[in-house]
Amino acid sequence: MADTIIVIDEGTTSTRAMAFAPDGACLGVEQAELRQHYPRPGWVEHDAGEIWDKSLACARAMVERAGGAVRIAAIGITNQRETIAFWSRRTGRPLAPAIVWQDRRTADLCRELKARGEEPGLQERTGLLLDPYFSASKIAWAVEHWPQLREAGDDLAVGTIESWLIWKLTGGLHVTDATNASRTALMDIRTGMWDAALIDLFGVPVRALPDIVDCAGDFGRTDPELLGGAIPIAGMAGDQQAAAIGQACLGEGDTKATYGTGAFILTHTGARAQPSRHRLLTTIAWQLGGRQAYALEGSVFVAGSLVKWLRDELGFVAGSAETAAVARSVEDSGGVYLVPALAGLGAPHWRPDARAAILGLSFASGRAQIVRAALEAQAHQTHDLMTAFAADGARWERLKIDGGMSANDWIAQDLADVLDLAVERPAFVETTALGAAMLAGVGCGLFRSLEEAAAMRGTVESFAPAMADERRRARLDGWREAVARVLG
Repeated sequence: MADTIIVIDEGTTSTRAMAFAPDGACLGVEQAELRQHYPRPGWVEHDAGEIWDKSLACARAMVERAGGAVRIAAIGITNQRETIAFWSRRTGRPLAPAIVWQDRRTADLCRELKARGEEPGLQERTGLLLDPYFSASKIAWAVEHWPQLREAGDDLAVGTIESWLIWKLTGGLHVTDATNASRTALMDIRTGMWDAALIDLFGVPVRALPDIVDCAGDFGRTDPELLGGAIPIAGMAGDQQAAAIGQACLGEGDTKATYGTGAFILTHTGARAQPSRHRLLTTIAWQLGGRQAYALEGSVFVAGSLVKWLRDELGFVAGSAETAAVARSVEDSGGVYLVPALAGLGAPHWRPDARAAILGLSFASGRAQIVRAALEAQAHQTHDLMTAFAADGARWERLKIDGGMSANDWIAQDLADVLDLAVERPAFVETTALGAAMLAGVGCGLFRSLEEAAAMRGTVESFAPAMADERRRARLDGWREAVARVLG
């Protein structure tokens, strides 16, 4: 019986395929690293062709390991959001580099549109803010600066990464799911349709955009020559929405935080698109049967990528597994704070011009204090967001964490201590892929609902706060002062 679900989980620094049984057991992983390109300061690009080649290779390996296409019930896809690709409908080849979500090249354009008073209307319709993070300004820049895109005319296709992968897997189906569409700043999140005024504002070639579809359903079948059979594609969602589903954040108020390359926190708000007065984002959590569920989101641009920077650029650690031991080797950070604005600051500040800083150094400061300050920054940034969520009426009762950094017990406990909140971590922390598997299971009929599919989540571990109030206040006071200095 075909009951194995394959998930393509295409991230910022790697792509992988994972196989899941209906009970949530992970049956295998195949992963490949992706190169990021930095042609200028603030610019971040991917080769969409490399993304496709390596994603396909991982999927092929996973299908073979599972026993062939006949054993696969469906494929689910989850992806780095906001990254935008450009390709030819005729050849299926990229026409330009993919512009990555971290890219800041459109900061001037966003500032200009803000100065013209465009942000309130955009926020009302999309739930987003005018920031280089979102896809619309990236498309506007690309069409203006890359003549091959203008010359392509009706041959041009534009889409986020799940759209690119589905095009390649199916041989030409051009769709995007509602969660990814909601992150472009081109979609009205209440109607679920592309917004003509915003398409006009950014000068986006509307014929190049994909059709918007649900997160679970029949999205076509793979070209039989690719994976050894025509496998249904039945689920897709942006990585953070997929993680929220994988964490079973299905009730109003349920909150998850994913600590990967960046850190992203979503609180489910139900069938209501709740506007934010504190510079959070209103986004689609999922769409099923044409009906949207919504969430408030806070986005931190630098989390796991900070540890990678400590390793690759500063040589402070050999790998992420070493960071907990280094942090424990000292009693505290010695007053050192690291504000990780290596790609600007996200919510609730939204300052693309901010630059990272290490503050509070003295002759007593060393490698251990700086590494510890880098880890502490994750709890500090999360506390900033918790405060903003509470001010918007979305108070957290507990926090469900996942992603690569959450496997670090030191970070999990520090989050509980600084937030003064119970923190819950599932035994299987790769909930982004799990959420895509749950959607695919619903889409292909293995489950009748997301609530039924939530059984795939498995067991959890809890961390209780154990920090004295005075120490917590001192940490947070120092952090606020450090951020204020970075913001000028």
